[in-house]
Parts: sequence; C-alpha cells; structure tokens
Amino acid sequence: MTDNHAKNAVVPTSHAHLPPNHRLLKTNILGTVLLALCCFTPILVVLFGMVGLSALLGWLDYVLLPALGFFVGLTIYALWRRQRRAKPL
Repeated sequence: MTDNHAKNAVVPTSHAHLPPNHRLLKTNILGTVLLALCCFTPILVVLFGMVGLSALLGWLDYVLLPALGFFVGLTIYALWRRQRRAKPL
C-alpha cells in the first residue's frame, strides 16, 4: 500500500450520516441521561467502592450536579437551534 492510498482512506464514524444539529442533540441527550443516572442512582457509589476510591464520594455532588446542569442547558440549546432551523423564513 502506498502512502497516497493511506492518506485517502476514509475512517467511518457512527455520526457521519447525521447533520450537525442531530449530532449535537444526540450527544447532549446521551450525556444528560448518563449524568442523571449517576446523580439519582448509586451507580458511581458502588463503582467507586468496588475499586477503592470511596474517599472521592464526597466530591461527586460538586462535579455531577454542575455537569448535569451543563448538559441540560446544552440540550435545550440544541433543541432551540434545531427548531430555529426548521422554521421557514
């Protein structure tokens, strides 16, 4: 195989077929759901306890709650942006 052929190779991505608005929305919804699961269920408490990092459990609220707020806000922004582009001018 030549170097030129390697440069022209296309690496497929799972979101390549989606427009940027849908990728943003899909990513934000996934992040929001994962953070909500970590905030409202003891998933991280059990995982941290299993690997011996239970000393970090006191800091979870300082990280997870702002991250959850960030992802919720970003999801609202993506929905607003999608709705704005869908409207005919």
